[in-house]
Amino acid sequence: MSTVALFHSVLGVREGVRLAAERLRAAGHTVHVIDQYDGRVFDSYDEASAYAEGVGYPALMSSALAAVEDLPDDLVVMGFSNGGGMATYVAGNRPVSRAVLCSGALPLEMIGQDHWPRGVPAQLHYTLHDPFRRPGSVESVLRSVAEAGAVGEFLQYPGAGHLFTDPSLPEEFDGAAAEVFWDAVLRFVGAKIRS
Repeated sequence: MSTVALFHSVLGVREGVRLAAERLRAAGHTVHVIDQYDGRVFDSYDEASAYAEGVGYPALMSSALAAVEDLPDDLVVMGFSNGGGMATYVAGNRPVSRAVLCSGALPLEMIGQDHWPRGVPAQLHYTLHDPFRRPGSVESVLRSVAEAGAVGEFLQYPGAGHLFTDPSLPEEFDGAAAEVFWDAVLRFVGAKIRS
C-alpha cells in the first residue's frame, strides 16, 4: 500500500478532502492531510484566493515541501485545485512515486520548474467545463510528463463543477462522476510501480 500526501484546494480542508482521505485509508493507504491553513476553511473562492495570495504562493509551496520532508521516497502526492499545484511542486523537489492532480494542473513554469520528475506517472482529472481550468494547462502538464518518460492519464467528466467530488459544495458535486473518479484514483494509486 502507498503513503499519500493529500493537499487541499484553495478553500481549505473541507468535507471533500476529509472524505478523500477516508476513501484512501479504507483502501489500505496511509494518508497525510497537509493542512496549509491551520484549520481555516472558506466557502467563497474569492475570499479563499485573497487569503492564499496574502500568505503568498512561494510560502505555501515552501510549507508544502516542508510538510512532507519526513515521508518516504515512494510517496504519492495528490491535490485538489490549488493543491494540485502544491503536489506538482513537491513532486519536482523531492522523490515521489506518482501524482494525482484533481482540477489543478499547472504548467511547470508557473511554479518555477523546468521539467517533470523522471519516470513519475501522473493522473489528471477535470470536468469538461471547469471554470477555473487554464487553457492549455492539461496539455502542458501531459507533455512534460511524457518528456520525462512517464505515463500521463487524463480523465474528463461531464458538467462544470470545479471540486466535483466534494458533497459539501452541492452546486459543484456530481456523485456519479465522483464514483468514476475514485475508481480511477484507487486503481492508479494502488498500481504496481514498474522498476
